Amino acid sequence: MGVPLKTENEEWWGKKLNCYEPMAAAWAVMNVRGVWSLAKQVCVWLVVLLLLFMSGLESCSSKDEETAIRELVKKGATLGEEQDIKGLMNLTTEDFLALPGDLGRQESRRILFVAFRHYQDFKILYPRPNVELKPDKRSASAVFPFLIVKKETTLPKLKELYEDPQRWLEAVGENADLYRLRLECIKPNGDWLVKKARLERFTGSSFSE
Repeated sequence: MGVPLKTENEEWWGKKLNCYEPMAAAWAVMNVRGVWSLAKQVCVWLVVLLLLFMSGLESCSSKDEETAIRELVKKGATLGEEQDIKGLMNLTTEDFLALPGDLGRQESRRILFVAFRHYQDFKILYPRPNVELKPDKRSASAVFPFLIVKKETTLPKLKELYEDPQRWLEAVGENADLYRLRLECIKPNGDWLVKKARLERFTGSSFSE
């Protein structure tokens, strides 16, 4: 038997299909390009979101470190009120230095012992410490005024002004036994420790050593 001849309809559809092949190829290329363009846009947005997320993490990390240093100050004040010299020394580095006087850990222990005997039962009042975190995130400074008063003394207004150091100072007045402490802190192994402490006394117009 011979090969059957194509009908007229079959020849017509064959021509049509041959015409559409280049168009189909063009559509395929356009689709690939469209998908690639969309993929690139998605990647760009993912990078932007990732950078924003990392920036947020860094900001949160800085706030966490500042909070940790303020907690260190709070713990130190509590240990001071409890007259726990050993506990206070555990918050310092081995090469801790107290100023003025260039006092090391051993000399600082003796000074604290004398001071605790002088004040006897007391409490320490202070506003929110001003914390400055260094770029390396492993060293920082904390500065705050503080007041030593008898344990039974009540000064509720100072507690209310904790978040406003300037108004806290104004509320204390010039007649109080007022000091300012400057701490230099480092974070050697996960915990913040005090490396240097500088004590300044309020003279009536400013703080001096």
